[in-house]
Amino acid sequence: MIGRVLIIAGSDSGGGAGLQADIKAVTLLGAYAATAVTAITVQNTLGVTGVHPIPLDIIEAQGRAVLDDIGADAIKTGMLGDAGTVAVAARLIDSAGAIPVVVDPVMIAKGGASLLDPRAIEAVRSELVPRATLLTPNAPEAEALTGLPATSTDDLRRAGHTLLRMGAKAVLMKGGHVPGDRLIDLLITADGETAFEDARIDTQHTHGTGCTLASACAAGLAQGLDLTAAVARAWNYVHRAIEAAPGLGMGHGPLDHAWMLRD
Repeated sequence: MIGRVLIIAGSDSGGGAGLQADIKAVTLLGAYAATAVTAITVQNTLGVTGVHPIPLDIIEAQGRAVLDDIGADAIKTGMLGDAGTVAVAARLIDSAGAIPVVVDPVMIAKGGASLLDPRAIEAVRSELVPRATLLTPNAPEAEALTGLPATSTDDLRRAGHTLLRMGAKAVLMKGGHVPGDRLIDLLITADGETAFEDARIDTQHTHGTGCTLASACAAGLAQGLDLTAAVARAWNYVHRAIEAAPGLGMGHGPLDHAWMLRD
């Protein structure tokens, strides 16, 4: 099964994050990527210097054009920007039928630029969290969504269970912002918890890690993998991509999405 993934997200002109990272990850894992572009960013490894939102009717028309013709076996959302775009994403999810939905609640770029209007956080809570088969927040995003601290692994666990109570079916709590020599991500469901742990890689070249991980998870779900297997494959793929990062740019450089072609 090839697995069709509709990605609703913004673009990154530097190619390391956003739709560009999404498409690379989905493609390299053998699935098919289609897109509904929410915004065009002016961006490189040093940061985001401009954002051009796409009109809401065009975002929705892109998604419906894909769903009406190609179809989708999973949907992944990334940078949405504002409450209106969140509502469009929710409508597209509802129109796609009972397929897995991976929600990456993108709020802040690696360089610190805001990618979500603070007024839209409530829209994410009410409209996307309950629709998420898998929610993939980092620590700052978990704090924004729950109002709870997320400075330790135990904090992530508490925030994850809160997000389950808010309606998410599963939550992958990302521990990259939590201090320590070990990186620990927690996959939390109503049935239990799975930890993904390894030594932290000492590198600044981690731009697009969240986008890549969420899209890799979506690819696995679209291909029929169960949740834990999809996350495990995605986690390993991203870990290897960070290890193989080519060192491009003067700031937070991109991963090597095509590392397996060079192994």
